[in-house]
Amino acid sequence: MGVFTIVKRFVTAERALRTAAPHELLDVVRRVLAQEYAATSVELLLADYGLTVLQPVSSLPSTAEPVPVHSGPVGRAFGAQEPLVEPAPGGAVRVHLPVTVRGDRLGVLCVTLPDGEDAPGLLGELADIAEVLGHEIVVAERDTDVYLRARRKDRLTLAAEMQWQLLPGRSCARPEYELGAQLEPAYAIFGDNFDWSATADHLMLYVTNGMGEGIEASLLTNLAINALRNARRAGLAIDDQAALADQAVYAHYQGRCYLSVLMFDFELATGRAKVVDAGSPRLLRLRDGVVEQVTFEAQLPLGMFEETDYVVQDFQAEPGDRLVFVSDGVYSVASPQGEAYGDAALARAIMSTRLLPAAEVPRAILRELTGHRGQSVPQDDALVVCLDWHGR
Repeated sequence: MGVFTIVKRFVTAERALRTAAPHELLDVVRRVLAQEYAATSVELLLADYGLTVLQPVSSLPSTAEPVPVHSGPVGRAFGAQEPLVEPAPGGAVRVHLPVTVRGDRLGVLCVTLPDGEDAPGLLGELADIAEVLGHEIVVAERDTDVYLRARRKDRLTLAAEMQWQLLPGRSCARPEYELGAQLEPAYAIFGDNFDWSATADHLMLYVTNGMGEGIEASLLTNLAINALRNARRAGLAIDDQAALADQAVYAHYQGRCYLSVLMFDFELATGRAKVVDAGSPRLLRLRDGVVEQVTFEAQLPLGMFEETDYVVQDFQAEPGDRLVFVSDGVYSVASPQGEAYGDAALARAIMSTRLLPAAEVPRAILRELTGHRGQSVPQDDALVVCLDWHGR
């Protein structure tokens, strides 16, 4: 097949997706793949908020069954982030394609092709179409709830709705680093949060441990995160960001409520970072096969007192470092016998997940935490953020 034909098919698919109505992306990709690639069936599955299943996108009320995120061919394609081909009846094949946007894993596109012999030559084209579909889903979510509803295995609490809308994504990747994060209980979180923002030369990362429960905790975190973003987008350094967010929280709550945040500003070229430690989130570093806690001079949480000054501290990330950030809902969680999870158990969890990509580490650590806790629903928010530093 000529290069012109390949390019023409891809351009046709891309144009169709870019001009589709936000709620019709799946219908459009089905039509294009049927016309241009003779696909006999096309399904889109999106990862749920808890990262436990991949939920089919379908008309409500949904009747299609979700599939496990960590097993089966669809789950393996999602976890490995590589196309996976499996035989189908009559000489056909099913191709499972990760739908990912700049490292943020959204789900899997499953395409059935009638002739298995053609599949190897089409994988590159189909993978590119799945990537375009992912970008269009992200844009479409501004105008439709179709894809957000499809991600829900259960109903979100109002506090959790507010928190998920506040997050930048669950993972991202650039040549210098890979990031992954997860919150539990996914459908009922209220105070913990993470945020990040990158430029050509810097990565800013924030890990927040909110105070309180329910809507009040979510409102507090929303105020603080938006105050930090407002200061960051004004071009201020992280110590000034902390000071302005501190003032915003104190002005509203007068010291009755406050929250902890660990803030990093990484220089991508060197791995040097400026740090503000305003409270309880912890950092553990895996370097050369050894896990150790990294401590900073603790400063006051945001909003505890009026006009707190924050001091920047220095940190150096080296290529190959894995940095794991956790909230107190991880390291302080107690077993049924009253034993805290603690740093030793957390270090073991980090070692046992060392071969996983950064995007999968938070969920894996939280699964181990569930086993320690002895109950499926935690009493407090639990947050894990994993940063793999590659450097330049």
